[in-house]
Amino acid sequence: MTDIIDQPEVDTGLSELPGLKIIPLGGLGEIGLNMAVFEYGDDIIIVDCGLMFPEPSMLGIDLVIPDISYLRERAHKVRGILLTHGHEDHIGALPFVLPEINPPIFGSPLTLGLVAQKLSEYDLDDKIELVPVKPRKSVTLGCFEVEFIRVAHSIVDGCGLAIRTPEGVVIHTGDFKLDQTPVDGEVTDLPTFARYGAEGVLALMSDSTNVEKEGYTLSEKEVGDAFAEIFPRCEGRIIVAAFSSNIHRVQQIVDVAVTNGRRILLNGRSMLANVAIARQLGYLRIPDGTLTDLKELPWLPKEQVCMITTGSQGEPMSALLRIAMDDHKQIKLEQGDTVILSSKFIPGNEKAISDLINHLYRRGAEVYYEKVSEVHVSGHASQEELKLLLNLVRPQFFIPVHGEYRHLVKHTQLARKVGIPEENCILAVNGNVINFSSQQGRIAANIETGRVFVDGKGIGDVGNVVIKDRRHLSQDGMVVVIIAINQSTGAIIYGPDIVTRGFVFVDESQEYLDEVKKLVLDTLAAVAPEVMADWGEVKEEVRRVLRRFFNKTIERRPVILPVIMEI
Repeated sequence: MTDIIDQPEVDTGLSELPGLKIIPLGGLGEIGLNMAVFEYGDDIIIVDCGLMFPEPSMLGIDLVIPDISYLRERAHKVRGILLTHGHEDHIGALPFVLPEINPPIFGSPLTLGLVAQKLSEYDLDDKIELVPVKPRKSVTLGCFEVEFIRVAHSIVDGCGLAIRTPEGVVIHTGDFKLDQTPVDGEVTDLPTFARYGAEGVLALMSDSTNVEKEGYTLSEKEVGDAFAEIFPRCEGRIIVAAFSSNIHRVQQIVDVAVTNGRRILLNGRSMLANVAIARQLGYLRIPDGTLTDLKELPWLPKEQVCMITTGSQGEPMSALLRIAMDDHKQIKLEQGDTVILSSKFIPGNEKAISDLINHLYRRGAEVYYEKVSEVHVSGHASQEELKLLLNLVRPQFFIPVHGEYRHLVKHTQLARKVGIPEENCILAVNGNVINFSSQQGRIAANIETGRVFVDGKGIGDVGNVVIKDRRHLSQDGMVVVIIAINQSTGAIIYGPDIVTRGFVFVDESQEYLDEVKKLVLDTLAAVAPEVMADWGEVKEEVRRVLRRFFNKTIERRPVILPVIMEI
């Protein structure tokens, strides 16, 4: 197993490296940011272009996208972007990447429908070429020939990719599971995977998300069975929260609601948009007269209401959270209402979801969620499915993808159990350059890569230093010291005035702040006249003295901002 410990240093001479280069820019060692570069000679293709939602430590950050520095100077080589499916962690970074790199985008019809909706929000829809590709169809991009392979996942139209290169075939599974009873009847295309296995596969890049789970992942139909048990027992309104991209889940909610005589109401911008796209493309069937506008809610009998909404992760300002907080203008929960959270507890969101559930119970609702009912199943393959695919494909080399580092390690261990030699298991992380040449595979180099923060309309202008400052401010607050100095004499004619935010409660700490003022005055009085002429030195002296004072007296380290005004 090629391990990260043995990685080479950053190599700038990649153009001299022969053969095929596979460079993950995101998604290896983390969940999200999925993006991989395939490069051979003067041709580059990109698989997926995803984002990641910010971690709790990324204060104020809206989104995280991959660093595409490697691609900027090679944009003329990029022949296309191939999308495995329409989840945000695979398509969400496109609006931020396409203004700099603008090749055609290839994907299944629903995937491109979701992409088109996203691009229209950023006024990019007329500038990008979208090329729909159905499963078992191929596209040729430079020296690469790519066949799309149907896979079952928690979103319609998921695909794996068979990438034929001059060095051999590389299979990228995308996100998948081996659901034998999918809602739309479209099972993972195992015969095509087996066909490539019989032909000979150079490398398999396989989804590692559920590698820690033994056995098989439950079928999506299990969720429909759970709905069928819950709905008849509900006397009041039913509100189901789900990811708007999970069209199979929405279809099952619709089917059960119709069977139980309920009308469908949609809530949430992305839910409305994605349902409209899925219906237009024929992936979602809602009987005529079933769909009702939210404005009609006050006149509908409670036993006839089924609302499908977003907000299952307890997101701030989401409709479901406002309902739970009794702060929604149109929807007020009452005793007897039922709320179903039909989604996974995403790591990092557990506290927000627990708070949401508690608030829903306070409103008198009955709540069903993953830990107490089968109202959600994963879209990712578990161990037995992963082993089955490995045995079908029989790759010469194995590269685990889509997972945190422990997932990648566990997946390489699983691959060795089914006969992949340890030296042929390539454990890579973002920035590694995986090189295949003359039937040999190895991590040959590293490139500089990382995460780019999106904050409002700013892309990449907030880095780790700013995040560190924000964290500092959030922990110990800020102290502003305002001083007015006579330009001619250097004498203090005003101040120091002490302004604090998030540091101490001013009304109860006036004596302490008076002591701070006296310390600043004493410090400036001791400063030599020539130093007083250098405001930078004055600010640093004030900062140094107060930093030591605050640490000694109350063991806090606020951000200290001296402000000197010239009069």
